[in-house]
Amino acid sequence: MMILDLRGWEINPVVQAVITLYGENFWIWKFAVVSVALILLSLNSQFRRVKIVIGSCGFFYLTVVLYQVFLLYHW
Repeated sequence: MMILDLRGWEINPVVQAVITLYGENFWIWKFAVVSVALILLSLNSQFRRVKIVIGSCGFFYLTVVLYQVFLLYHW
């Protein structure tokens, strides 16, 4: 939200559509979607492929967060 407030833009078209529909309350939708996905992955975490998906998603989100922190400090 901070990056969007500083004239940043959302590159994901699905999230951009949700932001357009719900405005600042889009985080509720995003929280719900991510929570459901995490619950489904956690329920199946005994499978090797699911563990790989969980690790890959964690790495991806860490990369995105670090990039956003970089943008905030260098804006």
